[in-house]
Amino acid sequence: MKITFMGAGSTVFVRNIVKDCMSTDLLNTAEFALYDIDGERLKDSQTILEGYNESFNQNRAKITAYLGVENRKEALRNANFVINTIQVGFFEPCTVIDFEVPKKYGLRQTIGDTLGIGGIMRTLRTIPVMRDFAEDIMQVAPNALFINYVNPMATLTGFMLRYTPVKTVGLCHSVQTCSHDLLESLDMQDKLEGRKELIAGINHMAWLLKIEDKNGVDLYPEIRKRAAQKNANEKHKDMVRFEYIKDFGYYCTESSEHNSEYNNFYIRKDTPEYIEKFNIPLDEYPRRCVEQIKNWNKEKQEILNNREKQTLVRSREYASAIMESVLTNNPSQIGGNVLNTGLIENLPKNACVEVPCLVNGLGVHPCYVGNLPEQLAAMNRTNINVQLLTIQAAVTKKREDIYMAAMLDPHTSTELNKDKIKQMVDELIEAHGEYMKEYR
Repeated sequence: MKITFMGAGSTVFVRNIVKDCMSTDLLNTAEFALYDIDGERLKDSQTILEGYNESFNQNRAKITAYLGVENRKEALRNANFVINTIQVGFFEPCTVIDFEVPKKYGLRQTIGDTLGIGGIMRTLRTIPVMRDFAEDIMQVAPNALFINYVNPMATLTGFMLRYTPVKTVGLCHSVQTCSHDLLESLDMQDKLEGRKELIAGINHMAWLLKIEDKNGVDLYPEIRKRAAQKNANEKHKDMVRFEYIKDFGYYCTESSEHNSEYNNFYIRKDTPEYIEKFNIPLDEYPRRCVEQIKNWNKEKQEILNNREKQTLVRSREYASAIMESVLTNNPSQIGGNVLNTGLIENLPKNACVEVPCLVNGLGVHPCYVGNLPEQLAAMNRTNINVQLLTIQAAVTKKREDIYMAAMLDPHTSTELNKDKIKQMVDELIEAHGEYMKEYR
């Protein structure tokens, strides 16, 4: 069996998934094929994973590395599963450009990897690469399951599902951490064990629709009361999502720093006090990247020097569970990003939605949800509008379609008029150079 990692230099994701695989008898003898275009990062991942294989796994797995586009097909050849963790354009130059150019126009972001002008640009430079992946997969591994971890999740997974024949599911760890983190933050840890929940919507804005304790008691009345009290009485990192509970009745999956830029409520020139009031960390993602890059060599040495002290504790990532279910036909449940084939009735059918899915030997089977509460569907649709137009722009390669996606983005259109938006898009395309050559 062969598991191929595209963007294997993304060491955190790759090592967590490989450790999960090494903790299972079914997957610990696989070939882990590592592919990247950055030789130094690829070598780091290979060295760390070879160490894990020796320390934890009695060298039962096979670790192989493939550098550069010329070796991509061999990395993919005969793969059973393909895990996608790429970042096209890296932190520098592209993420820096995504933040610094909009800032010149007065448009501030927090994360910029899902929606907004940053999410649009990231989609447009990533889809051409994933299109190439899809062509290679269909030639050398047509039965592989493509597991996408890359943001923007909804646009990239949606493109793969709508415009390629590759079997695809998108994964985000915010689903499995959502209710756990919420209950912990509200000092309701006694309700964690045996809880029952339903989560559905779109990636990074999927809604905790139902949550009950082990006895079937609805926990939302107490959650709503405690969330309102916490926002009124203290400054904390999840104030935006607690405001969602107050204003719309429900909590959502992804963090407040993400959700603060998915709407037109919080980051606004006419209410600058909201940045402080709701504890919104502007420029958060570039800050994280700088710290991660600065600390990587130290972290790498700590990993290499302390391999024997680490344990193979399986993480909450879904990837290894999916692979086990496909190979054994023993079913499991995940929260997956899939095409909306009527699963959520009041969202567009060509949208990529995040819903419960059954996984077995025949693959990933999304579950029917029905209608979301109308206010939640309305919030999702404001994001879906941008997602669908961005995918359209990637397919048509028309700059006019990029303009439309940016003009209909809730945050961008709140801060800038349409002429400024078009001017900013033009400047971003030029600044990204070869990464945006299809749109020049």
